[in-house]
Amino acid sequence: MNEGIFYAVGVGPGEPELMTYKAVSTIKECEVLAIAVSSPELKEAVYEEADAVCTMPSYLEKCVAYQIALPMVPEIAQKAKLFLPMPMMKEKSQLKEIHDKCADKTEEVLRQGKNVAFITLGDPSVYSTCLYVHKRLKERGCRTGLVPGITSFCAAAARMDTGLVENRDELHIIPASYGIEESLEMPGTKVLMKAGKKMPYVKQAVKEKKLQVQMVENCGMPGEKIYRQVEDIPDEASYYSLMILKEEK
Repeated sequence: MNEGIFYAVGVGPGEPELMTYKAVSTIKECEVLAIAVSSPELKEAVYEEADAVCTMPSYLEKCVAYQIALPMVPEIAQKAKLFLPMPMMKEKSQLKEIHDKCADKTEEVLRQGKNVAFITLGDPSVYSTCLYVHKRLKERGCRTGLVPGITSFCAAAARMDTGLVENRDELHIIPASYGIEESLEMPGTKVLMKAGKKMPYVKQAVKEKKLQVQMVENCGMPGEKIYRQVEDIPDEASYYSLMILKEEK
């Protein structure tokens, strides 16, 4: 029996229509859909056969990538599901153990000759949880592939009708959940991703640097909001908040 192929599939930033044809066709062709679950309640990876009654519907409802893909590929509702725990924590040894087990379970499915599509927001190569499984499977000799998607920062720039960089400008993509002071010193355009949880700290750092700020909250999703002044940005912003920072001109 031939082994299956593991695909990390980017479904884009939020609007189902921004999914690529390749993302849609790859998901359709794969027998198994892998879903990242951030809830601490899921301790181990769980596999459910196609057409079986889903025992974890709440995880599908909360999975933004699944809700984006569903209108474009409605048949995913009947596909086999692989629920993979991906808790939001920073304890490296514990995370490594969890990711190793996720790769073990995924490899087990691949060995059965089934292709797996791990759907993820935006593009799978940019801060994506699916990379933790992808790189482990690749190291083990499994067949893998990345299906690109439109990134959140490109979608946010388009939504605000503005360019990111011109001519010789530099572009810096920065995870805002870590210290950002040093990063804000870099020249060119800075994109702060997932700034929501540390918004008061981020706003203060941006004010001190006197940078031009634009922010999209929940870009392409229900509850989307746009802010063009740092003073207007709420302290309790969504996790899916993306800032574009430029030098004052």
